[in-house]
Order: sequence, then structure tokens, then C-alpha cells
Amino acid sequence: MQIKTLMIKDPITILESASVKDALDRMTSHSIRHLPVTDHKKELIGFVTLTDLKQAFIPSMVSDMSLKDIMIKNPIVLYPDADIETAAKIIYKHKVGGIPVVENKKLVGIITVTDMLEAFISMMGLLTNSSRIDVVLGDSPKAFNDVSRIIQDNAGEIISVGMEPLETDENICHFRLKRCEIEPIVTALTESGYEATDYY
Repeated sequence: MQIKTLMIKDPITILESASVKDALDRMTSHSIRHLPVTDHKKELIGFVTLTDLKQAFIPSMVSDMSLKDIMIKNPIVLYPDADIETAAKIIYKHKVGGIPVVENKKLVGIITVTDMLEAFISMMGLLTNSSRIDVVLGDSPKAFNDVSRIIQDNAGEIISVGMEPLETDENICHFRLKRCEIEPIVTALTESGYEATDYY
């Protein structure tokens, strides 16, 4: 999935000549926590967060401080065709809540942690009417395909699959299915030598 399908297009922006109060007012009125700073040609020149602005508000009242003084210059950016995995890694590594999206130096969007979470929830089918079954795969290379076939042979339609980090020999796999009768699947798995550790 590419960033351009998730990003907020044509996000709210502000000019670097604006005051800290102007930026805070704009964030408050639009209920946002990240604000790209652009020039008159919509080229990205900086980035400010709500935390930055709150910390600078009092000092800005007794000085000539503007956004230019506190904005993040040369912020981390993404391109519209970057994939969601790349964005997730950057957000996690740099501990940021939002990243501007640029194309040919022009700001075209912004991607936030909230957008990423919504995408994850959608991809995992967490808000759909669903069933779930966790199965111990062990160390057999054919176990995943075998368990998937058993689920499908017993009227289970797989929506998404998640794997726990390989820190133990159990190798537990989480299958989310469209709502179905889960007991026949558990029985079939047990009869084939697989353990369902949790299901509903």
C-alpha cells in the first residue's frame, strides 16, 4: 500500500513569517497537531508540532520570535509512492507523529501516526465482524500452508494473518476469519496435530 492512498492531501499549512500564536490558532481551529511550513509556491521549508508551539508561546510574547525560529528545518519527508512499511519504520525510528509528503519539492500531503493506525486496523480487519484463531505452527516448514488449507476446507475465509516474533519454538500464527463457526475448524486442526491456543 502506497502513502498516497493514506495521506491527508492538501494539508493545512502556514507561512514561516507567521507568529507562534497564529500557528497555534490554526492548529486549534482545525484540530491538528502537525503543521507544514511552506513558501508562497507551496514548497516545503519546515515543519512544526503542537508541542513545539506550546513551548515557544510564552517566549514569543516577549520577543520577535516567529515560526522561522522554531520550525524544524529540512524535516524528514516521504514521497507519494513510498510504501506504508517504509513510513512505519521511519515513524518508529525517529519517534515522530507525522511526516510531510512531497513531490518535486511541493507539499502534497501529510501522513500521521493516526493514519498509519487506521491503515493497520483496516488491513487486519479488526473492525469487521470476524472470528479469530491462534495456532501453534511449530518448526515445520509446511505448517502454515497446512493450517491455512484446514481452515479453508472447514468453511473458514481468511481476512488477515499475523505472526508473533520468532522468540520461541512455538511459532504462533493468528488467523482472522470472516465470522464463522469456529469449533469445527478447531476440531479439524486438533485432529491434524495442531494446537489452537485461543479462538472465538
